[in-house]
Amino acid sequence: MKRYTKTHEWVSVEDGIVVVGITRYAQEKLGDVVFVELPEVGKKVKKGEVLCTIESVKAASDVYAPVSGEVEGVNEELDQKPELVNEDPEGKGWIARIKFDDESELEDTMDENEYREFCEKEEG
Repeated sequence: MKRYTKTHEWVSVEDGIVVVGITRYAQEKLGDVVFVELPEVGKKVKKGEVLCTIESVKAASDVYAPVSGEVEGVNEELDQKPELVNEDPEGKGWIARIKFDDESELEDTMDENEYREFCEKEEG
């Protein structure tokens, strides 16, 4: 089951690991992604800190860690094919896997309906 953050990351939780990427909404706002600066495996991150940066033809944007923990893996395919974020941001365009300790850090995430409403309000 996917959850969503107010900074437009999606997370999928499986066995103490969270898979992170940007939402389709975020990808549409960014435009064509041309480069993803992946985090280093083994990097310790705190919830809310910058996990990595994504560059598009329009701008560069930070991706934030939805939980505190250690980067366990990254989607190395994005080094050669950053366009996967454009084609499938909530699937093949995933960015990193984080091993986390405290599942309660996910309590402020939203389900799909809550996230959709959040985006509609943001649009004004």
